[in-house]
Amino acid sequence: MKKIAVLTSGGDAPGMNAAIRAVVRTTIYNGCEAVGIKRGYAGLIDGDFTKLDLGSVADIIQRGGTFLHTARSEEFMTKEGKEEALESIRIHKIDGLVVVGGDGSFRGARELCELNVPVIGVPATIDNDIFGTDLTIGFDTAVNTALDAINRIRDTATSHERIFLIEVMGRNSGWLALEAGLAGGAESILVPETPVDYETIVKRLQRGLDRGKRHSIILVAEGVGSAFDVKRKIQELADYDIRVTVLGHTLRGGTPSATDRIIASKMGAFAVNLLLDGKTDLMAGMVGNHVVGIPLQEIIGKKKGIDEYVHNLAGILAI
Repeated sequence: MKKIAVLTSGGDAPGMNAAIRAVVRTTIYNGCEAVGIKRGYAGLIDGDFTKLDLGSVADIIQRGGTFLHTARSEEFMTKEGKEEALESIRIHKIDGLVVVGGDGSFRGARELCELNVPVIGVPATIDNDIFGTDLTIGFDTAVNTALDAINRIRDTATSHERIFLIEVMGRNSGWLALEAGLAGGAESILVPETPVDYETIVKRLQRGLDRGKRHSIILVAEGVGSAFDVKRKIQELADYDIRVTVLGHTLRGGTPSATDRIIASKMGAFAVNLLLDGKTDLMAGMVGNHVVGIPLQEIIGKKKGIDEYVHNLAGILAI
């Protein structure tokens, strides 16, 4: 193996740059040439390749997003698109590829593996919804970004004696809402993995009012639905003064946390070492405090459930 390429695909996540840095420097340390592919699979099809050296990845570990940029490519999912991607790999003499992204990105990685391209995946998504790994790059930073917003909103909620609904990203996963809600002391946390009981929410809010509490924070995972719809359903049962804040893409940006920089560095380097060892069709995932190789076919399409203990604990602590 002489030349290893890296691309970032799907939604961006804080820590992607740290992963790229680890891939590039581990590749060069082992005497190989490092190549960056811009704009994910779209760039792979278009042949948007650039040689990366040690200086190319200097001073990026602290930057959010991905300096290689990212994009979603419908064309890659076609037979013609995959053939063009394979031709680009041949032209640029790429011996191995590291794909940094989420479930959709790994589906593309598997397609390339079936075309005999050695590929290793590195999980990066603020949703933390990738099966087989305890953590994904970007999740810890997103939790802390949401927590900072909760803390700020609680100040104004207290001042105005209001209920605030805070909607966070996460697609069909409640991990981000759950952990940010637990850390922020939310009175209720609504996640798509559990049916929403609006009567229980109202009872909890009323119980707080009866003991003199004049403000409340409710976290809503986007997979549950719009926070504005949640507000309407609550107000159908009780005439509360409710405000809505949608954090949206603010959760994807910002300086990556120490945790995200560390796991990105570990997984990025591990991915290169797997390729150098002749391995392919694997994801470098975190299990416990260790990085392990997990077959991509065992994780794609599988649902990573939330931690039910944490969900129950959040309800207990919010009484």
